[in-house]
Amino acid sequence: ARYRLRKDNRLLDAAAFGRVFEKATRSRDKCFTVLCRSNDREAARLGLAISKKQCKKASARNRLKRLIRESFRHHQQELAGLDIVVMNKAAATEENNAQLLGSLEKHWHNCSTARQE
Repeated sequence: ARYRLRKDNRLLDAAAFGRVFEKATRSRDKCFTVLCRSNDREAARLGLAISKKQCKKASARNRLKRLIRESFRHHQQELAGLDIVVMNKAAATEENNAQLLGSLEKHWHNCSTARQE
């Protein structure tokens, strides 16, 4: 319960998503595209853009969202002060959980180092 994902750790409206899409640092691999931009808050905020076109089955989309949220929850301390949007690619549905979590680890690292530059 130490790293709960609360409402203030989520991007909730179109304006917040638009702000990230407008001017973001991108990190890409075969599973995800991650956009990050610094915010004026102390907390990191996560937005999910999981495409039905890339991931047909609802159960697979829900699995991706669960994994992304869980990984973000564990890394939110090092991502403090960032707004992050995660978008899936079709290859994400074929990967196992360990591979997806490894991919997200790299993206979180890229976002935190991009912020420090």
